[in-house]
Amino acid sequence: MSDTTAFRHTTVLLDEAVHGVLARPDGVYVDGTFGRGGHSRLLLSQLAPTGRLIAIDRDPEAIAAAAAITDPRFSILHSAFADMAEQLAAIGVHEVDGVLLDLGVSSPQIDNPARGFSFRFDGPLDMRMDTTRGESAADFLATAEEREIARVIRDYGEERFAGQIAKAVVARREAGAPLTRTDELRELVARTVKTREPGQDPATRTFQALRIHVNGELQELEQGLNAALRLLRPGGRLSVISFHSLEDRRVKQFIAEYSKEVYDRRAPFAPPAPLILNSLGRFKPTDAEVAANPRSRSAVLRVAERTDAPLRD
Repeated sequence: MSDTTAFRHTTVLLDEAVHGVLARPDGVYVDGTFGRGGHSRLLLSQLAPTGRLIAIDRDPEAIAAAAAITDPRFSILHSAFADMAEQLAAIGVHEVDGVLLDLGVSSPQIDNPARGFSFRFDGPLDMRMDTTRGESAADFLATAEEREIARVIRDYGEERFAGQIAKAVVARREAGAPLTRTDELRELVARTVKTREPGQDPATRTFQALRIHVNGELQELEQGLNAALRLLRPGGRLSVISFHSLEDRRVKQFIAEYSKEVYDRRAPFAPPAPLILNSLGRFKPTDAEVAANPRSRSAVLRVAERTDAPLRD
């Protein structure tokens, strides 16, 4: 495991996310994306002595960083937040008062070349959140068919040159030089993508797409949102920070789906099924936060509260 003490992380929308999720100070809370613990530490400072915070992260370096928190109200699980319901049930927790999810990649992950998340540094083309399991980005590019590579880059990066990039990746591979380094991928994309938005590196969308694919991020988000809904007791809150449109769109749709009454077309005169979530709003970083931490500029926080209506079949 690499030493990440030199890599600093500034938590985005810290006060807003914690304020949004804190339904009652003596409750049980889940920080599903511990990272380096910014949200967890503030949440602990606002919990009552009888409160409890259970953090989750799949990055072994985040688990190691959590050892610095000695508060007896705090514990951490090495897991994906998609599995939070099963993980919590295993320790006897079946209901919670709040779930907080920060979907961004933490600065220590981005800034550590050994993790391979960023095209700004040369390093192994890895990109896994959990380095103890799964397929790296290099593994995927070394074995996947051209059309699958194109699909991933197109669907998860919204990259209009996905087909050309995939073709170049496979051509290099077949020439006996598969991609293994971040600089190699960046240079390949730069040669392939002829135009790009001002100020954006040509490799931005491709790196995003591969990271999302390697970590199954959209699938995890879908499963995590449903798990959170099952865990929240009436009055409990869901607080989710997204950093790109694919994530935010799904969070927005999820909250909207459960924030409306549902009519049964088979029984048009029956009363509608009541709403299950109340949307409490959408929040963006202030100008001051963006100036202090440019990485926060794309962040969107959405907060919702669980009603006392039963879950729908």
